Amino acid sequence: MFDIIPLFPGIPGGPELLIVLLVLVLLFGANKIPKLARSTGQAMGEFKKGREEIEEELQGMDEDSDSTEPTTSTESEPATERSTSDN
Repeated sequence: MFDIIPLFPGIPGGPELLIVLLVLVLLFGANKIPKLARSTGQAMGEFKKGREEIEEELQGMDEDSDSTEPTTSTESEPATERSTSDN
């Protein structure tokens, strides 16, 4: 009844990949493509490292909150207001 259209049709095959590579060579030049690929790889590595550090911090926070019991503070003194004077 309804045709399902995939959100991502798939990885480009042979002819599509050649066209993409040709466009990249025309835009950036043959000499800059290795530098571009290298910098992209380094950026992806830095992103992955940062993501892992954040995940470790979040896991540490979860472990800390699980190990400590919630405490309720009871104050015997009434709360006092601070008065400020305008000079």
